[in-house]
Amino acid sequence: MHDEGAGVLPKSMVDPYAAIRRDARQGLSNRALQRKYGVGFLMVQKALSSAWPEPRKPLPPRVTRLDPFKPLIDEMLRADLDAPRKQRHTVKRIFERVLDEHGANESSYQMVRGYVAGRREEIQVQAGRGVVEAFVPQTNRPEAEVDFGDVTVRLGGEVVTCYLIAFPPVLLGQGSAPTR
Repeated sequence: MHDEGAGVLPKSMVDPYAAIRRDARQGLSNRALQRKYGVGFLMVQKALSSAWPEPRKPLPPRVTRLDPFKPLIDEMLRADLDAPRKQRHTVKRIFERVLDEHGANESSYQMVRGYVAGRREEIQVQAGRGVVEAFVPQTNRPEAEVDFGDVTVRLGGEVVTCYLIAFPPVLLGQGSAPTR
């Protein structure tokens, strides 16, 4: 028996991976998992070996009508690096120049705007003037120790389960183990 929508892969594979792993723990065979979820042997093996699916491969860039003019736009953006702020090209001016000077009648303003939005920052980084993404590792000493649990208490004559968070004081710079 197939589940509803079997064979149609969802946008995220995290939920099907979790379901396959859950059913495998309950004793379903690989073949039964394949039939139930409408997937192949390799998919079941991947789900059982890792809780997280592999990331999707990026698609190759599509060819656009703007491609022949991208080097020209890049040159305009590189020239703007040394120009005073008020004299730099706007997207509108770049679009007008590509139309007037190079006859890019098949290109649209939205195409130029989208390309310039991403490319301007890349050119600044290549020239050593942009902000490069950086990662600064942070190391902090532990400041507290917290324990979680649930407790059964009697409230108003009824037995109720409550959730408990124990937050005992810990001195800064010392762990929870006593030092000698």
